[in-house]
Amino acid sequence: MPAHFLSSSPSSASTSSTASPADSSDMPKDAVSASSSSGRYSEIWNYLWVPLLLSVSKELTAAKAESTILLPSDVRLGSARSSPSCPAPDPKLNFRPVVGILTHPGDGASGRLNNDTNASYIAASYVKFVESAGARVIPLIYNEPLEILHEKLNLVNGVIFTGGWAKSGLYYTTVGEIFKKSLEKNDVGDHFPVLATCLGFELLTMIISKDIKILEEFSAADQASTLNFMKNTDIRGTVFQRFPPDLLRKLSTDCLVMQNHHYGISPERFQENTDLSSFFKILTTSTDEDDKVYVSTAQAHSYPVTAFQWHPEKNAFEWGLSRIPHSEDAVQVTQHVANFFISEARKSLNRPPARKVLDNLIYNYSPTYCGKAGKGYDEVYIFS
Repeated sequence: MPAHFLSSSPSSASTSSTASPADSSDMPKDAVSASSSSGRYSEIWNYLWVPLLLSVSKELTAAKAESTILLPSDVRLGSARSSPSCPAPDPKLNFRPVVGILTHPGDGASGRLNNDTNASYIAASYVKFVESAGARVIPLIYNEPLEILHEKLNLVNGVIFTGGWAKSGLYYTTVGEIFKKSLEKNDVGDHFPVLATCLGFELLTMIISKDIKILEEFSAADQASTLNFMKNTDIRGTVFQRFPPDLLRKLSTDCLVMQNHHYGISPERFQENTDLSSFFKILTTSTDEDDKVYVSTAQAHSYPVTAFQWHPEKNAFEWGLSRIPHSEDAVQVTQHVANFFISEARKSLNRPPARKVLDNLIYNYSPTYCGKAGKGYDEVYIFS
């Protein structure tokens, strides 16, 4: 910084302006004029030197940031090798995880696409959700024989129970069977995560509580909402642990999650059921259109099981409902939840034969566009 930028300090300006009247009267007019002009320049520099210093500081900071980017020539400095070395992947993790998604009865479009009574579907948004975090999908067709479902469970590293409407009959029984097998896998040491969304959460609530009438009615269809964290909630080890602090705060102030349900469970009823409260801890609640509070996120105390009453997959991959949030923050919510679930699936010890996996992947099927004929889904995979 030039010395004269800093020499016009407040103290020097004060000294110049405190000459006695007698002294100034003896001075020639041009000298007085020069002195007055010098004082004005001093005041101007007093206002300018701080912004100049800030500007130079920002330039230095930017230059320092650029210096952290390594060019190929920088990487090779001090090394005899011409290419950088890459660390070996953690042998304890599975970097080719596969997730099973349970199909739901119907075609996802009230029979407009396929009215076969044996038809079932998976909304493509769940598949994209899994793929966005680095995993593949095997469909678990709910009305297949149990022995086939068990074989497919041995090909995957985690399971998703999707949204929908079916709460009874074969579908309810199948969810219960797969959930039981998932807990058994964890009990024998294979980390096997479960993610349950909307209907999936409701079904687990019914199954764990052993009460098929435990659910309550709520008005939360096609509603964007906030998440209200429980007091003294410890998010370590939960789906929210790796959320940036700013995004965590916005979950409680901005409508970043999509609700689309008519049933749920209040925190009071949840805590009153000892089977539920001993299995799950409540992470968040939300409020419906009638200001009724329901549990919106829960995580198991001792198992890698996370349940959402909301739809983490919709923000990034569904466009059929008018109130789905699509802001950058909302899409980040989708991505962080997907990343968490697949990071849990990578911990699975299961390494199935590659050929069997390929034979059962969802890539053996084609999605159907239903944005014009459906009721909220853009694409579905139909199995019949």
